[in-house]
Amino acid sequence: MKKIYILFAVLFALNSYAQQDPQYTQYMYNMNIINPAYAGSSESVSIGALYRSQWVGIEGAPTTGTLSIHSPVGNRVGLGFSLISDEVGPVSETNAYIDFSYTLPMGTETKLALGLKAGATFHDIGTGSVVTLDPGDPFYSQDINETTPNVGAGAYFYKPNKYYISASMPNILNATHLDVDGRKIGSESEHLFAAAGYVFDLSPNFKLKPHVLAKFAFDAPVSYDANLNLFMYDLVEVGAGYRLDDSFSGMINFMVSPNLRIGYAYDSIQSDLNIDTSSSHEIFINFDIFLPKKVSRSPRYF
Repeated sequence: MKKIYILFAVLFALNSYAQQDPQYTQYMYNMNIINPAYAGSSESVSIGALYRSQWVGIEGAPTTGTLSIHSPVGNRVGLGFSLISDEVGPVSETNAYIDFSYTLPMGTETKLALGLKAGATFHDIGTGSVVTLDPGDPFYSQDINETTPNVGAGAYFYKPNKYYISASMPNILNATHLDVDGRKIGSESEHLFAAAGYVFDLSPNFKLKPHVLAKFAFDAPVSYDANLNLFMYDLVEVGAGYRLDDSFSGMINFMVSPNLRIGYAYDSIQSDLNIDTSSSHEIFINFDIFLPKKVSRSPRYF
C-alpha cells in the first residue's frame, strides 16, 4: 500500500500541471533559499543547512536538503550561494544559484533589499526503473537527465531584529523537463512566496515571534503556514504552527553559542496521507562568522 501511494504521488507530479516547490516548517531560518534579497541582511557570513524528511514511513517519500552561504559585501551589496536537493520516488532535482542583493535605506533603521538569483536546475528522473503495465511505453524506457537555466527575484523589507516582510519568486522560468515522443510532461510552475514576521518584547528575557508564510503556485492550491514562537533568555526558542489542510507542527531550537543555532521541527500530518504516515521531520543548523568591523553578538531573530 505504501508503494502504491508514493507511485501515485510521483505519477501525479509528473503528469499534472505542477508540483509545488519543497516546503519548510522552519522557513524563518531558511529564508535565503526562497528569497535572494535576504542575502547579506545579517552582519556576518551566514552559513545554513537544513534537512527535511517528509511523510516518514512511505517508501520514496520526499526528502529535501538545502545549503546556503551569504554575506554583506560593502555597505549595500549582499552576495550568496544556495543549493537545494529534492528527491521524491525516482525523481531527483538539484537547484544551484548565485544570489545578489542591493539594500536601500528607508529610514534610520528600516531597509529595503532587492535581490536576484541565477543558476541551473539539474533533473535526474529514473523512469527506466519504474514497473508499469506497459513495458513498451517509450516514456518509461530510459532514465532522463536534463539541465535547465533558471532565475529568481525577491524583495525584503525589514528592521533588523524587529520585523520583516518578504516577497519572492525563486523560479521564474517555466521549463518542460520531460519531452518524450512529443509528450510534454512535468512542466515546472512558477511559485510566489510571501512571508512576514515580528518580534514582540514581552520582557528582557522573553520575546514572542509570530510568522506567516503563503506559497502560491500557478494552477495549484495555495499553501499557508502560521507559526508562533517564544524565544527565552536568548538561549532557547519553542514554537507551534499550522499548515492549512496539511499539518500541525512543533519546533525547538537552541542558541548553542552567539555563532551557532540548531533546531528541530516535527509535523503531525492531518491530511488524507495520515492513513500511512503520521509525521514529517526537519532539522537545521545556522552558523555565523562575524565580520571584523561588525562586533554585535546579539542573537539573530530572523
